[in-house]
Amino acid sequence: MRGFLASSIGVTCAVVLALPLTPPAVAATARPAPGAEAATSGHTVAGPTVRHGDAGVYVPGATHSLPLTPLSRDRTEGAPAEQGLSRRGVPHFSLVGVVWDDPDAELHGRVQVRTRAVGTGTWSGWQAVETHNDEHAADPGTVERASGRVRGSTAPLWVGESDGVEARVTAEGADARSDHDPGGDDDAAAGTGLAALLPLGLRLELVDPGAAAPAPGDLGGAPRPGSLMTETGETADALAASSAAAASAANAELAPLGAAEIPALGLAETERELLALRGGELTQAQRARPYIGPRPRIVTRRGWGANESWRERRFVYTRKVKAAFVHHTATGNRYRCSQVPSLIRGIYRYHVRSMGWRDIGYNFLVDKCGNIYEGRAGGVAKPVLGAHTRGFNSNSMGIAVLGSYGSTKPSGAAVRAIARLTAWKLGLYGANPRGKTYLKSAGGNLYRKGKNVRLNVISGHRDGFSTQCPGWQLYRKIGTARAAAARYQGR
Repeated sequence: MRGFLASSIGVTCAVVLALPLTPPAVAATARPAPGAEAATSGHTVAGPTVRHGDAGVYVPGATHSLPLTPLSRDRTEGAPAEQGLSRRGVPHFSLVGVVWDDPDAELHGRVQVRTRAVGTGTWSGWQAVETHNDEHAADPGTVERASGRVRGSTAPLWVGESDGVEARVTAEGADARSDHDPGGDDDAAAGTGLAALLPLGLRLELVDPGAAAPAPGDLGGAPRPGSLMTETGETADALAASSAAAASAANAELAPLGAAEIPALGLAETERELLALRGGELTQAQRARPYIGPRPRIVTRRGWGANESWRERRFVYTRKVKAAFVHHTATGNRYRCSQVPSLIRGIYRYHVRSMGWRDIGYNFLVDKCGNIYEGRAGGVAKPVLGAHTRGFNSNSMGIAVLGSYGSTKPSGAAVRAIARLTAWKLGLYGANPRGKTYLKSAGGNLYRKGKNVRLNVISGHRDGFSTQCPGWQLYRKIGTARAAAARYQGR
């Protein structure tokens, strides 16, 4: 980590090759993720996106994308006020969301789904899908945001293994249907008067997370029969193996290559590690009193089964980590902690294949049992540029608690995990969890581009962008996390 930290000083944003031991100072221009273009045709190297009438074909680890159609004759300036899908059987999926063509268009209205559970055949009631998702995005003007592949989207909703779906999207102002039954944390009530326009190209995305990706060693040797070739001439297996090795190598200073987790360290061990990694950058006072929390256990991308061939192969770094933004995923709370690897794979696939991002947006994820997971690839100790807080992704990290916390209280284990993680990660960069810092806005709905904004070192998403995230019940616990993180640092 010493080489990465030293070389990154004075570099606002470095885009580097995702190869083992490649220093981040070597800059390159990011290119589209391999297979991203093929995703629109229903044939990719990392599990297909099946479109139009192909939803009757079950492909494990795939996204089935279905166009929504008008449900009523009510129209506003030629656009239907309500679109959806009638109840139908579909291939297995566990996560659902809605996307549309223009990433700058907002969906003003209500999105609801019903799903049928595999095994029991029981249909759920109507469940609300969080519609405001544009605040979780890459900063304006970045390569990721301007890739041409990004779509507008709702948040994804975890529904468990399902094989049937019904959906409706109702424009704001359209008359509510008589059987409206929202059942969600942040559902917006239908208004009155003229209905708002719905975005063009609405599609329902049904995501099957599939099994965990095989270990890199399982992909070596001769290509398997039917292994697809990528645009660079590699087989899909070779691409997955090389990308997995690169993602693991980014954590090589903390854990062996291919490790499923980065183990927890005691305080004394963590302080020795800090001195070994960036001792040349520390002042004498910092050497004497490092103010860093013990390193927590972190499940790696290998641990939750990321298919590394899905993402953009290069990593992007900023200068340092000055602040942490706390989020919720708005995926609902109906998950078991044993399902979390599958849930994260679903979010990852939705972010990359459905929304067009270069990788999962969050730097870290936390479940309600207090487990911490590596998010965007590039190394958990490094300042990886995420896509979590539009306008403030540089020099920050995003921590997403899995679930919806508008009215549901987060678990004590989740809040403690936020504290442990921030005490360690912010401590690597000398940041005080109880302190304030300045971040320069890249543009958003609260602060103009270029404005230096004074923020808490540990902030909620809503502090940097006008949003309900991370939900009121989680937001009100951030003060508790700040205090605990400071104690872990010995402050």
